[in-house]
Amino acid sequence: MEKFIIEGGIPLHGEVTPSGNKNAALPILAACLLTNETVTLHNVPQIKDVLDMRTLLESLGVQTETLNGSSWRLTARDIRAADLDPDMCRRIRASILLAGPMLARTGGLQIPPPGGDVIGRRRLDTHILALEALGAQASYERTLKFKAGELVGTDVLLDEASVTATENAVMAAVTAKGRTTIRNAASEPHVQELCHFLNSMGASIDNIGSNTLHIDGVSKLYGTEHTIGPDLLEVVSFIGAAVVTHGQITIRNAGVQHLEMISQVFQRMGVSWKIDGNDLLVPEIQPRKIVSDMDGAVPEIKTNVWPAFPTDLISIAITVATQMTGSILFHDWMFSGRMYFTDKLVGMGARIILCDPFRCLVQGPSSLFAEKLESPDIRAGMALLLATLAANGQSTIRNVRQIDRGYERVDDKLRLLGAKIDRIDE
Repeated sequence: MEKFIIEGGIPLHGEVTPSGNKNAALPILAACLLTNETVTLHNVPQIKDVLDMRTLLESLGVQTETLNGSSWRLTARDIRAADLDPDMCRRIRASILLAGPMLARTGGLQIPPPGGDVIGRRRLDTHILALEALGAQASYERTLKFKAGELVGTDVLLDEASVTATENAVMAAVTAKGRTTIRNAASEPHVQELCHFLNSMGASIDNIGSNTLHIDGVSKLYGTEHTIGPDLLEVVSFIGAAVVTHGQITIRNAGVQHLEMISQVFQRMGVSWKIDGNDLLVPEIQPRKIVSDMDGAVPEIKTNVWPAFPTDLISIAITVATQMTGSILFHDWMFSGRMYFTDKLVGMGARIILCDPFRCLVQGPSSLFAEKLESPDIRAGMALLLATLAANGQSTIRNVRQIDRGYERVDDKLRLLGAKIDRIDE
C-alpha cells in the first residue's frame, strides 16, 4: 500500500501534458481482438486498469510488446476462450468489454462478473440485451457466459445510453452479417474515438458522434496504428487543481474540442480558461463567484449523457465549488454512491449538505484544513487530492492505488507544477 503526503496551500504554476484517455484505451485494447493482424498503439496511459486489461488480453492469447513506455504492439493471431482471472475482472469494470469482440471473433466467452468503482448499482442488462439482439445467447451462474453462431446485423435500441454497452455492441456489430443500427447510443469522446479506430481497421461505421450509429458489417478487419487522445477527465482535474490553489497553469494538447459543455458549467461556478490552439491556459485571476439563475434561484449542476456534463466530473466540480462564493446544488442521478465522499470534505471544513444519495448543496467559500483521508474510488480520490492541495497544513491520503487506476504519475505531474506531494510506502 502507498499513501500521499501533501503540504497544501501552494499555488500551482507551470505546464502539464495529460496522459492518454483511459476510457478510450480500454475499449481500443479490447478491439484489438477483432483482427489477426498487428495493431500499434501510442500514448497508452500506464495506469493499473490499462495494465490489467493488457494482462487479460494476454491470457486470451494476444501477443503484446512494449515499444517504449507508452507505445504498445498487439497481435491477436491465435486467441482462445481461456478462463479469466476473477480477481482481475473484479478490479476493473472494463473486463466486460471483452464480450463483444470475443463473440465476433471466436463465438463465445466466459467472464467473471466485472467490478470497478463502488459508486452504486451498475447494471449489465444493456450489454446482454444488445448482444442478444445481434444473435448471441447469454446466461449467468456466478459467471457470465456468452456464445453465438453467426452474429447478424439488426436494429438495436439500447434501453439506456450506456457507454460500455454501446462499445460492446459496436465491436460485435462491425463484422456481423448485414447492417446494424444502434439507437440511443452513447456518444462520449471515447466512444467516438473507438469508432474512428475501428474504421481505421476497415470497419464501416457512420454517423459517429450522434446517438444513432449505422454499421455495415465487413468480413475482415486489418491491423492499424493509432494514437490515443488526451484524457479530458485528467485535463479538468488539473484545471480544478489550479483553481483551488489560486495558481496558473498551461495544459498542452488538452483536447479542447470536447470541453464546451464543461466550460459552460465551470463558468457558472466562477471558473474560466483561455484556449490557444489545442492548449488551455488556466489564469490565476478568476471570477470565483457562483452565477445564480436568472430569477436569483440557486443554480443546479446536473449530470447527464454526453454532450451534457459527465458524471465522472461531478466529484471534481463539488470540490472546486467549495472554494467559490455562493450556493450551488449538484445532482448526479446516475449513481447512488457518487456523493458519499462529501463527508470527507465536510470533515476538512467544507459547508456541504447531503440532501439524498443523488444531490448535495455546496455553500462557499470554505477554508479547508488538513486531514487524514482514504481514497474511496478513482474520481472521489482525485477530488480529495484537490482538496488537500487547497487545504492549510499537511494531509495524508491512503489507498492511492485507486487514484493510480485512472491517473498516470499524478504526483510526479503535480510536483512539476510546484506542489509538495510525496508518495510513501506503508
